[in-house]
Amino acid sequence: MIQEQTVIREMHLEDLGQVILIEHEIFIFPWTLGNFRDSIKAGYACRALTRKENDTLMGYGVMMMGVDEAHLLTLGVGSVWQKQGCGAHLLRYFIELAGSGGARSVLLDVRVSNTNAAKLYQRLGFEQIAIRKEYYPAMCGKEDALVMRRVL
Repeated sequence: MIQEQTVIREMHLEDLGQVILIEHEIFIFPWTLGNFRDSIKAGYACRALTRKENDTLMGYGVMMMGVDEAHLLTLGVGSVWQKQGCGAHLLRYFIELAGSGGARSVLLDVRVSNTNAAKLYQRLGFEQIAIRKEYYPAMCGKEDALVMRRVL
């Protein structure tokens, strides 16, 4: 099981080189180094998924906590680690973290075209509550985002 082989820990500024490599590998319009640096400095829940045996960075996520809701801002898993349960493991972690922080729900946005991610979110209890029209940049203009929520 992936949980037994990995650790989810705080993301550090020293991790950002590896985070950006994954970000550019898996996203057409990746977050910038500054986006991650600012998230760490702002005190958002920035986490890294690493292998227990050698601290290899496999994935990451960033969540912003509000008064009674959390917003998952980004979640990524390196392509070599995808389809092995890493994304679900990270997502479950963030759901638990949100609940322990007093959140009543977790929100996230996902590209309409990212059907694999949307299916994962649905499997873990997220429901679509809205569509943000032309939210994401796309190769030919803009792409809609599904707004999804999981009630805790």
